[in-house]
Amino acid sequence: MRLYLDTSALVKCYMTERDSPEVLDLAERAELVATSLVSRTEVAAAVAKAVRLGWLSSENGRKAHGTFLSQWTDFLRIPLTEALVSRADTLAWDYALRAYDAIQLASALTWQEAVGRPVTLATFDRELWEAGQTAGLRVWPAKRVG
Repeated sequence: MRLYLDTSALVKCYMTERDSPEVLDLAERAELVATSLVSRTEVAAAVAKAVRLGWLSSENGRKAHGTFLSQWTDFLRIPLTEALVSRADTLAWDYALRAYDAIQLASALTWQEAVGRPVTLATFDRELWEAGQTAGLRVWPAKRVG
């Protein structure tokens, strides 16, 4: 399986949240795991927010972020290019997506086209899950989120 993790799924690998064990198991079973280059900043922001809101201690937040950074090169990273951003622009309109969700969808679709085989999009964002399914990706979890 070729697995694409958006940030809502990727962050579950570094912070204990609902569905974290299932995401970790899914990623472990995948032959390749990819994400957008922008996910690096999104994960950092999510962990920092968890610390600010008191969901994680500062020490645990720094540890989670450090672990993520040490594993960052293990992911296939889909680069942001002019063509990808242009595609995300169109997808934002077509599927009423927020900016980074459109970039995540464009990245997953671009990767699927590049490998010529199905890609599974793991996301816990309802709009992105629906858009991914409509756009021709396999989506995980199997049932619509939210």
